[in-house]
Amino acid sequence: METFLSMLGFALVTTATPGPNNMMVMISGANFGLRRSVPHILGIAVGFPVMLLGVGLGLGAVFTAFPLLHAVLKYVAFAWLLYLAWKLARAGRPDVSGAAAAKPLSFLAAAGFQWVNPKAWMMGLSAATLYLPEGQDPLLPLAVLVGLFILATAPICTVWCLFGTAIARLLGTPGRIAAFNWTMAALLVVSMIPTLF
Repeated sequence: METFLSMLGFALVTTATPGPNNMMVMISGANFGLRRSVPHILGIAVGFPVMLLGVGLGLGAVFTAFPLLHAVLKYVAFAWLLYLAWKLARAGRPDVSGAAAAKPLSFLAAAGFQWVNPKAWMMGLSAATLYLPEGQDPLLPLAVLVGLFILATAPICTVWCLFGTAIARLLGTPGRIAAFNWTMAALLVVSMIPTLF
C-alpha cells in the first residue's frame, strides 16, 4: 500500500507540474476552448502511458547503452518544440484567405509528441528507476504505474486547458490573445533550455 501511494503521488505531482504538455494544453484552451482541445488531451493521456510502457519494458536501457542516441533525441525534441512553439504563437490568427491559421494539436500529434518530450522521458525513466524492481518481473508494478498515469493525466490536462479558457476570457482582444500566445510560446521554449545543458 505504501508503494502504491508513493506511485500515486509521483504520478500526480509529475503530471500536474508545468511542462510542455501542460503549457501546450493551456495555450490550446485559450485559443480553441476545451471541446476542440479534447483530442490533444486524450493524445497526452494515451501517448505518455504507452511511452512509459516502452520504457518499462526496456527502452530506457537502450539510452543507457547508447548515450549518443539520447543526445540526438534531446536536440530533435528541442527542434520539434521550437516548431510547436511557433505554431502555438500564431494560434488563432487568420491567414491571408481569412481562414484560421492554426488548429488544435490532434490526438496522434499529441501522442507522438510524448516520444520527443524531454519532461516525459525524465518522468518515464524516473518512474521506471524508482518503482520497477531490479531482477524481478516488472509487469505488475509497470501495469500499476501505467494505470495511475492514465487516470491522472486526462483530468490534470483538462484543468490546465480550463485554466487557458479562463485566461482567454480575460484577454478579450486579438492583440492581447496574440501577446499571450507569443509569451506562452517563449516560456515553453525557455522551459526546455535547461534540458539541453
